[in-house]
Amino acid sequence: MTSLDNKPTGKVHFIGAGPGAPDLITVRGLKLIESCPVCLYAGSLVPEAIVAAAPKDALVRDTAPMALDEILAVMEEACREGQDVARVHSGDPSLYGAIAEQIRRLKELGIAYDVTPGVPAFAAAAAALGQELTIPEVSQSVVITRTAMQSSKMPEGENLVAFAKTGATLAVHLSVRNLLAIERDLTPVVGGDCPVIVAYRVGWPDEDFIRTDLANVREKVREKKLTRTALIFIGRALDADEFRDSALYDASHSHILRAATRDA
Repeated sequence: MTSLDNKPTGKVHFIGAGPGAPDLITVRGLKLIESCPVCLYAGSLVPEAIVAAAPKDALVRDTAPMALDEILAVMEEACREGQDVARVHSGDPSLYGAIAEQIRRLKELGIAYDVTPGVPAFAAAAAALGQELTIPEVSQSVVITRTAMQSSKMPEGENLVAFAKTGATLAVHLSVRNLLAIERDLTPVVGGDCPVIVAYRVGWPDEDFIRTDLANVREKVREKKLTRTALIFIGRALDADEFRDSALYDASHSHILRAATRDA
């Protein structure tokens, strides 16, 4: 119902749908979709199978062809009618989810919101590969980043060369069409033989993975004709096989829950 002063009483729920597989959404996220009378989803990245869980009489709209003002207008109308809105984004909405500008507008309108996390693409890709991204004494950090093309520019100091110099595993989003620059910039830092994995459409039926190195990644991606929806991993941790065991389960290492074994 609409309140007497027309103050919005509905709430917007930002929901991370995960990378694509319908069964990778959280229980909380699925329950919100099942309960909201309005469901807005990014159709270019969120499969219809996920929003099929919305109530039968729900308003379900693909926001891919909509501008920000149009999306906010639907949210505002619903919330002023006392209806909750499921705003479904791919992956985890805290990473390149474009929720910050929506939240800013919701605050201006006095509309309540919350955020339900989702499985990020880099985590789903690593799982599908059976890959740990943080290998002891090889790489203990993961840098989630992108390169600047037609989108907003990168902040000063945030660039692949600076990140690569740390030895961290790089998870580069939104950059599969920028491989020439990536190869040019990183080869002097990590070498052309540095392992690279390109993860395409993780969690979708047509997901694919390219294992290669920095010197050959452009050719391999060109052969597959990949132009979008791909994540690029770069780093020595990707093919490390000679490394020390983690101290976590080392019998000679003691911690609060386990004493060290004397003869270990």
